[in-house]
Amino acid sequence: MTNLSPLATLAVLADPTRRRIFEHLAERPSAVGALAADLPVTRPAVSQHLRVLLEAGLVTVAAEGTRRIYRLDPRGIGALRDWLDRQWAGALAGFAAFAATDEEPKP
Repeated sequence: MTNLSPLATLAVLADPTRRRIFEHLAERPSAVGALAADLPVTRPAVSQHLRVLLEAGLVTVAAEGTRRIYRLDPRGIGALRDWLDRQWAGALAGFAAFAATDEEPKP
């Protein structure tokens, strides 16, 4: 797992095909062939997207017989969620501070 910044990790998921692969793996672990069957791209293209997801720390891979099975990596997802939680907490704190004042917002 690499240590991409949260924004770089989000950029990895900005690609629609990569996001669909990620969502598929959230439902069930899969091999490249199963992923490619549900996508309008080739198996080599799916493999390239999986490599990017691996480098971002969002998926793991394990050999099972002759196949390589990809799964979401809870560590990478947890790091992204922690970052999102911090952003949300900061936004809520800012809203609470603003709501506690009687001032009108300034343009």
